[in-house]
Order: sequence, then C-alpha cells, then structure tokens
Amino acid sequence: MLPVAILAGGLATRLRPITETIPKALIEIAGEPFLAHQLRLLARNGFERVVLCVGYLGEQVREFAGDGARFGLHVEYAFDGPQLLGTAGALRRALPLLGDAFAVIYGDSYLPCDYAAALRAFTESGKLGLMTVYANQGRWDTSNVEFAGGRIVNYDKANRTPRMRHIDYGLGAFRRAAFELVPADQPYDLATLYRDLLQRGELAAWESAQRFYEIGSLEGIADLTRLLGP
Repeated sequence: MLPVAILAGGLATRLRPITETIPKALIEIAGEPFLAHQLRLLARNGFERVVLCVGYLGEQVREFAGDGARFGLHVEYAFDGPQLLGTAGALRRALPLLGDAFAVIYGDSYLPCDYAAALRAFTESGKLGLMTVYANQGRWDTSNVEFAGGRIVNYDKANRTPRMRHIDYGLGAFRRAAFELVPADQPYDLATLYRDLLQRGELAAWESAQRFYEIGSLEGIADLTRLLGP
C-alpha cells in the first residue's frame, strides 16, 4: 500500500473557540481524539506509513500520535514552518517523506471507503493524480464536480454549475511529478493543483459508494459522533 499524507495543518477558525487551545485533529469524538479514529481506519484498510502534515499546534499532534506504533502504523511529521503553505504547498514540503507516489486525505475527514480500489484505479490510470468523487447531490456539502462517463468533466469550488452533482470526496492520490506545478515554499491550494491536472488531462477519478464524514463543522462533529459512538 502507498504511504498516505494527512493534511492537518489548518487554523480551524470555523471551530473557534474549541480550537483556540487544541488542533482540530484532537477534537474529541466519541470519547477519543478524532485522529485516533482516523489512524485506526487507515490501519484497518492496509496502510502502514502515514505522514502528518501539521502546522497550527502541530506539536500537540506529534505528542499524541508519536511514532504511530500503538495504532499499528509508522507515523512521520512534516511541519509547515513559519508560513502556512496551503494544502498543496504542505504536500510539496513533505515529498522527501512520501516518495514517488502517495495517497492524501484531509485532517478533518473520516472516509469509510475502499481505499485499495481507489489506489488500484490510480495505479492503472497511469496519470499524475486521482480524485475520489462521491454522488453528493448537494446533501452533505455543496457539490463541486461534474462527473460523467467515469471521468471528471469539470471541478470548481468557487464557480459551481447545476451539472455538478458530485463532490471531491477527500481522498486523492498523486505521483511526485504532479508537484512540479507547485512553487516551493509558497502557499498553494490542492484544489488549484487538481484543476491544473484536469486541464492537462492528467487527473483520473474513482467514485466512492460510501458517504464521507467530517469534523470541520459542529454539525459534522455531531454526525460523526453518532456514527462512532456507542
């Protein structure tokens, strides 16, 4: 299984005051920090190596997860540094730990999907990147992907159209060469990289049948607590 990067460096301003003293990854869900649930999910799906891309209060994340052994994983850390680099910028900085190809998830996403199938589709595509999509139909968040015939036709988080009935599910995969498009030590968003790859014909797609869960909002926290609680 490829290594997986977790993007957990954001400021989580939407969840203030909860995140004034703890990072979003350590918000309690069903009696445990969210990151514990996320790491166990990855281990159950066959992942062995995790790179946590951290920034805001990142030392707390490292103190909690350590080397990952108690979750059955090997965990390493890539810190943003003095300037927040955005999601793609953080991945670019972490490339020495990630190797030639890797998976990516967001630090606030809980994704009960078939990771092996998604990564198999990525490998078989031969493309520089893959986005996992879900037929959201505007239910769990605002849809932002036009998906037809097994491929992404359009992706735009700012300028949505009625034909966008799918959403970026939160699981991606990349080859190292995709990050030649990302400037060094400058803020750069993963959504921009996805769009660049789509325009170049280098973005594959895989559709998940399972919905996503997230802790980026109070509603999302309550929803996931219901799923994972007793």
